[in-house]
Amino acid sequence: MFPCYACGQCCKNVDKSNETKFLDRGDGTCRNFNEESRLCNIYEGRPLVCRVEDYYKANLADTYQWDDFVKINLEVCQILSKNLNIE
Repeated sequence: MFPCYACGQCCKNVDKSNETKFLDRGDGTCRNFNEESRLCNIYEGRPLVCRVEDYYKANLADTYQWDDFVKINLEVCQILSKNLNIE
């Protein structure tokens, strides 16, 4: 499984990716993001792009090894956290 720490930073930056821009509520944050819990309001019905393992299998398994994909995503998580002074 993908090691998600539920920090919410990917959900607060959906405007930064062409793959997730359609989720932007107008301020860069996903319209389904719950600010209080830092979780998704539609978790069970979330789009494919938000289901990391399923998205990988459907779109990227032929391009990246799983471990490389996880490493890239964790690097992005770290960048988002540092840019927002969250550690």
